[in-house]
Amino acid sequence: MSHRPRAAIVVTGSELVRGERTDRNGPFYAREALSLGLQPERIMIVGDEPGDLEAVLREASDADVCLVSGGLGPTHDDRTVELVARVAGTPLRVDAELEAHIEGVSRAIAERLGRPYADFAPGVTKQATVPEGAIVVGIAGTAPGLVLASGRCVYVVMPGPPGELRRLWPAAVESAPLQSVLARTSAPGRRVLRFYGASESAVARALAEAGGDGDGVEATICARDFEIHVDLVVEPGAESRADEVAEALREPLRRHLFTEDERTIAELVLELCRDRGLRLATAESCTGGLVAARLTDVPGSSDAFAGAIVAYSNEVKTAALGVPAELIDGHGAVSAEVAAAMARGVRERLGVDVGIAVTGVAGPGGGTPAKPVGLVHYHVSAPDGEKGHEFSLAADRDTIRSRATVAALHLARRVLTRSRHEDV
Repeated sequence: MSHRPRAAIVVTGSELVRGERTDRNGPFYAREALSLGLQPERIMIVGDEPGDLEAVLREASDADVCLVSGGLGPTHDDRTVELVARVAGTPLRVDAELEAHIEGVSRAIAERLGRPYADFAPGVTKQATVPEGAIVVGIAGTAPGLVLASGRCVYVVMPGPPGELRRLWPAAVESAPLQSVLARTSAPGRRVLRFYGASESAVARALAEAGGDGDGVEATICARDFEIHVDLVVEPGAESRADEVAEALREPLRRHLFTEDERTIAELVLELCRDRGLRLATAESCTGGLVAARLTDVPGSSDAFAGAIVAYSNEVKTAALGVPAELIDGHGAVSAEVAAAMARGVRERLGVDVGIAVTGVAGPGGGTPAKPVGLVHYHVSAPDGEKGHEFSLAADRDTIRSRATVAALHLARRVLTRSRHEDV
């Protein structure tokens, strides 16, 4: 059992509780806490109702560090600072320097919007009211990031927008209260193994045959994006045991292992193209540009990725990609033959070296007994050769499209590395 300082995470926002938005701050906090040597023990998502938020903050305050996000705005339902102060038993005060800073930002906003500053003034004072003894680590927009030490708990209170939280987080880490906690711990080591084409049960079996985790090694197995991610968290002194566990996983599953670091499949495909001086493009039907989106999510992708043609209709497949109409008539738009023609067509039309194509029946309608919903053909055409594959997955539309996106990228990796023995 870990003896690291414990971190409890509180994410507030009624829109999160109602399911209108997905929490991104809790997972970020947890990853960062673990990397710093803290033990993230729970993530609690709570709405803006003051009683509920106060109860959750009191529960979280038994940890060494309480990481909070949200509720720092100027409106009536932004109560986080007030409630943190109440739980910590600390009075509130107006920070004059902070108030002047927020006022300057607010006046600029008022001028830009053509509104009187008086509309903003109450919110300025509210946002500049902080717990006595809190350290202001920065401001994002008009919301401050705060660190407060109270008893055995250090509170880190950050804005809710993920970009703002992440911008202020490094300063919070460097603050004296949090550093005092981090001085009692050390960052754990980590091993990362990513598999594609192996089942979760096969990975779990390999881990069990290796003796499981323990002895300073904590293993997690997670199915994510149709891949199996294994993370080994390694306590100091357990490096040899971690090496043994990693090798025990690596050996029987080597054909499915595609990386031992945090790079995504899109990053790997782009790097393979860069290493060989190749340019890449996609031709997509049922995925509607999702493969291109994954690739362009990677910063700097433009040096290897040229573009995409979303050819949803048969007419566009013919006009934009040069797929012969008779090929579609003879085999159907969802076929290995059309997928191959799309991949070759995008190479020719966009003047690139590598073409990735996807065509399928994403549903919920449009399926037939011969070509049911969930049937997808995908194909990669590259200078060293081509490879096509298919799958049939009885699932909802989003799942089918996501599966097709990941499968097409992994096929591109296999073709570019000339590794064609994996199951898909």
